[in-house]
Amino acid sequence: MRNTLKEKVSVYAKTQLPTQHGTFDVYVFHNTIDKKEHLAIVKGEIGDGKDIPVRIHSECLTSEVLGSLKCDCREQLESALAFVQKQTAGIVLYMRQEGRGIGLGNKIKAYALQEKGYDTVEANHMLGFPDDLRRYDVAAAMLDHLGVNSVRLITNNPQKIKAMESFEIPVSERIPLEIEPNEINEFYLHTKSVKSGHLLDVKSAVHNLDMVG
Repeated sequence: MRNTLKEKVSVYAKTQLPTQHGTFDVYVFHNTIDKKEHLAIVKGEIGDGKDIPVRIHSECLTSEVLGSLKCDCREQLESALAFVQKQTAGIVLYMRQEGRGIGLGNKIKAYALQEKGYDTVEANHMLGFPDDLRRYDVAAAMLDHLGVNSVRLITNNPQKIKAMESFEIPVSERIPLEIEPNEINEFYLHTKSVKSGHLLDVKSAVHNLDMVG
């Protein structure tokens, strides 16, 4: 399966990018699966590809660009980049899957429904979507292309672990990434925990990455 997926992705562009978290090698991938441009943000040399710290992060324009307080995506991205920069090698995959895969416009529609009291899962269902439309085959193909053989996955989402293992990329460790909630996103995080199975302790969420590695 891995060889089949690997053939479906290719590097379109590469550069070094200085950021507030340090300098990374940034790869832009083309693929024939969803035909979107996804990024690999890489620190160091992958080497034998074993137990590489990896964050699979989904795009969130409202949080990362506009500073929305409705979710914890921007804080998760920044924490993951800061953590990876401290490692000998590591990767953040930035996947263009806005709104859990439903797209920006539908995400804004879902936000409007949430203003009426519905949670994120209920809002998605009212718009005719499942809880989560994201896919991870492209992410697995990108990791394979970069020479990754097993990962220490930076996630709170058990579905990402299952996805990686289904695409023959073993997860040797789960590194939690919990962000302390604010008064606006606490209900959102609670919903992720209760309805989506994310491994969160909303009441005592901390920047766990500061204590790992």
